[in-house]
Amino acid sequence: MKLVKTIAEDMAGKLMRAVQYDSYGGGPAGLKLIEVPVPTPNEDEVLLRLEATSLNPLDLRIQKGVARPFVPRKFPVIPCTDVAGEVVDVGSSVVKFKAGDKVVALLNPLIGGGLAEYVVAKESLTVPRPEEVSAAEGAGLPIAALTAHKALVDVAGIKLDGSGPRMNVLVTAASGGVGHYAVQLAKLGNAHVTGTCGARNVEFVKNLGADEVLDYKTPEGAKLKSPSGQKYDVVVHCARDISWSTFEPNLSDTGKVIDLTPGPSSMCTYVLKKLTFSKKQLLPLVLIPKEDKELNLLVRLVKEGKLKTCFDSKHPLSKVQDAWAKSLDGHATGKIIVEI
Repeated sequence: MKLVKTIAEDMAGKLMRAVQYDSYGGGPAGLKLIEVPVPTPNEDEVLLRLEATSLNPLDLRIQKGVARPFVPRKFPVIPCTDVAGEVVDVGSSVVKFKAGDKVVALLNPLIGGGLAEYVVAKESLTVPRPEEVSAAEGAGLPIAALTAHKALVDVAGIKLDGSGPRMNVLVTAASGGVGHYAVQLAKLGNAHVTGTCGARNVEFVKNLGADEVLDYKTPEGAKLKSPSGQKYDVVVHCARDISWSTFEPNLSDTGKVIDLTPGPSSMCTYVLKKLTFSKKQLLPLVLIPKEDKELNLLVRLVKEGKLKTCFDSKHPLSKVQDAWAKSLDGHATGKIIVEI
């Protein structure tokens, strides 16, 4: 207890570098590098000295105002949620961590805080990071890999030990953040995997383990037609602007499209398929993690060499506008990392 108090006193009043924006919109130019006080952990939180943070499309959409007026809770806001670093202080009820522990954490999307030198994270969404897993590899995991895992395991029913029935899986935008994890996890589950991507990333997606790769700009790729004539049991839909009418003829009799970026059209299709008792389904997916079990599993898979985080680019905190612009471009291959 005395140690915790000493650390808290030592950190009190200290300033840290952080990146924030103070209104919706603004893009990269809206991000400002400032100094703010180091946060203090509540009783169920840990204070982390950050080493790496990854960007997600959700971070950019929040800045654009997709969830206004509910997210963020207030301005100014320090964005980003997927982090890796070292514990420097713990709240009074924390039992799993101590100062010096290396960890990966998922922050509250309503609050953010990841683009800073220090941040507080809930103990329940923080997991140990073994030395075999780098900070950048760990920071890439939370939202992207958890989303891929939820789609394939919880919704599609794939067993990562390969013990379940073999499924045919299509992953759209297979070279992106979620997509590149989805390809790897589906292969762990003994699925036949088809991925879509641009021409420049075909070899990248093949190297992830995909059995077939479609260039989405070709006529066959635009139709999502499997080169071997496979009908898809599961589609992990990471891209945008693909209609149900494009998916439907490529699905097996009980095929599911799991839409990770559902809009009004997707919601209408979801309701219609439910009302008509269609065996082919479109299922919107929203990630709401509540515990650390799945994140622990994903970190372990990285440690064991069964899952890898691939990097599009890495940027220092002082160059965060470049990272933000790269993400806005929408063609990242793997994850974009900010090193702190």
